[in-house]
Amino acid sequence: MKAVILAGGTGSRLKPLTYWTNKHLLPVGSYPMICYGVAKLREAGIRDIVIVTNRSAIGGFAEVLGSGRDWGVSIVYRIQEEAGGIAQALELARPIMAPKEKFVVLLGDNLFEESLRPYCELYERQNGGAMLLLKKVADPRRYGVPKLDEASGRIAYIEEKPEIPQSNYCVTGLYFYDTSVFNLIDGVKPSRRGELEITDVNNAYAELGVLTYQELKAWWTDAGTFESLEEAGRRLKGAIS
Repeated sequence: MKAVILAGGTGSRLKPLTYWTNKHLLPVGSYPMICYGVAKLREAGIRDIVIVTNRSAIGGFAEVLGSGRDWGVSIVYRIQEEAGGIAQALELARPIMAPKEKFVVLLGDNLFEESLRPYCELYERQNGGAMLLLKKVADPRRYGVPKLDEASGRIAYIEEKPEIPQSNYCVTGLYFYDTSVFNLIDGVKPSRRGELEITDVNNAYAELGVLTYQELKAWWTDAGTFESLEEAGRRLKGAIS
């Protein structure tokens, strides 16, 4: 199984820190943020990683991670030339994937404690479709919120930042796909903000009845605010050996 880390974006909620560097290169504990995702993927047995970022940040990632050799992985870099959304960034990994290959997608600012290995093994056994990792949160209105069909273990649909959430779960930035995702991306239309939204891709899977889920039990955050970045630094200090 390969992995794709999406590490572009402007990091607007972390300005002025992100005036000078990509959000995913900010320090978390003793390491740049991007290193935790790489370490988690390596621990799960994944050795081939695609990192998608923007042109201005590519040098910083290469400086920190290089080819991946020192981290026990092999890294290929792809450049998202303009901000076009998560789904557009993911599409840039299409040439790297073999037909019908399964892979995991990680948003680079998602930091967490649990091993990904059990979830990778579950998805390897899944017969097609996609799988998302969910997390119970205090205020799901800040996130994409799934409507769950608990009897089937599937997601009926996802609503983005709803006023009245359908559940106490949010969709984390951990997705499992096979290469059928690229066909669905081809069918997605730009949103009002002119981007290809990953929620639209996931809802396309939901409409087909093939979007499953698992729940993260331990700590997780998307380190996109000063508060969550500080918390992540406290929790993950010394976490990479």
